[in-house]
Amino acid sequence: MTAQLIDGTAIAAQIRQETADVVAELKREHGIVPGLATVLVGENPASKAYVGSKQRACAELGMVSIGHKLPDTATQQEVEKVVADLNADPDVHGILVQLPLPKHLDEEKILGAVSLEKDVDGFHPVNIGRLSMKGREPLFVPCTPAGCIELLVRSGVEISGKEAVILGRSNIVGLPVSMLLLHRNATITICHSRTADLPGTCRGADILIAAVGRAEMVKADWVKPGAAVIDVGINQVWVEHPADQEYTCAVTGETFVAHRKDQSEKGGRRKVGDVCPSCNEAWLKGQRRPECGSDRETMALFRKYKLVGDVDFGDVNQVAGYLTPVPGGVGPMTIAMLMHNTYRGALHSLKNRIG
Repeated sequence: MTAQLIDGTAIAAQIRQETADVVAELKREHGIVPGLATVLVGENPASKAYVGSKQRACAELGMVSIGHKLPDTATQQEVEKVVADLNADPDVHGILVQLPLPKHLDEEKILGAVSLEKDVDGFHPVNIGRLSMKGREPLFVPCTPAGCIELLVRSGVEISGKEAVILGRSNIVGLPVSMLLLHRNATITICHSRTADLPGTCRGADILIAAVGRAEMVKADWVKPGAAVIDVGINQVWVEHPADQEYTCAVTGETFVAHRKDQSEKGGRRKVGDVCPSCNEAWLKGQRRPECGSDRETMALFRKYKLVGDVDFGDVNQVAGYLTPVPGGVGPMTIAMLMHNTYRGALHSLKNRIG
């Protein structure tokens, strides 16, 4: 028997369509279009890709996307000024400061400057405080934890009365998702690096949330037969390519494995260096070409990779009752819940306006 796959892509599509419907209704009946502002500082490629995907989602759902891009040299005051201006803009119903920020910036202070009523990431101290208290409702719930709960609920997994183990205690996933499970009457255990018997504790879970950022850490013998397993992790691991060979960087002396560009290779590869086709000298990405005397154009060197979760999918799939894949599980849910939070921000703004 294999686990029932929880299709995060399909469930996220449902939520996005539901959100698009209520966004259209809000516009039709009240003339309000939810607006999401993104603040991107620096040139981090992953951050730029994430912001781009959020902006595209806004367009698809009939929302307004307002992008603010600052150089990585932006000062604390400059970033806080952008946030303050967005707080004061009535057309902005959600503000997302893309992380990570450059190291010279005070991340906590900048996130804390986002208005409680526009905190669609759900990380404002008041939102987290309300989430942690019995009988209190936060304005916004953090997107990834909210997505985990939606995956369970929409897949028919019973939460009330069940033993839930959360592997990881981060502010972004572990702690908020534990509170959400507790609100739904699960009995929760939070595991971390000091947990004495990690496999044994996980094995007692009816619901296991893995969010530690360690590739394929959770094995089949960590999982109770029939348990629901939500894999939040996304890790890049190198895989072999038939043309891989070992190179030595002519600049640093480091050895590395790579292959020359394969025109048939689709996706899942990363440039790691270059090689001179004349002398076959190689160097790592970011290093300057050695003075070999050749004027021939260099060739890029690549390494093949795949994305895996914190759960050993092939192993755990034989034991679990429900299991999310990576990719295609929790990942699509995060943006879907962000879009829903932005709609909620616009609805909250309308209620304040009406009084």
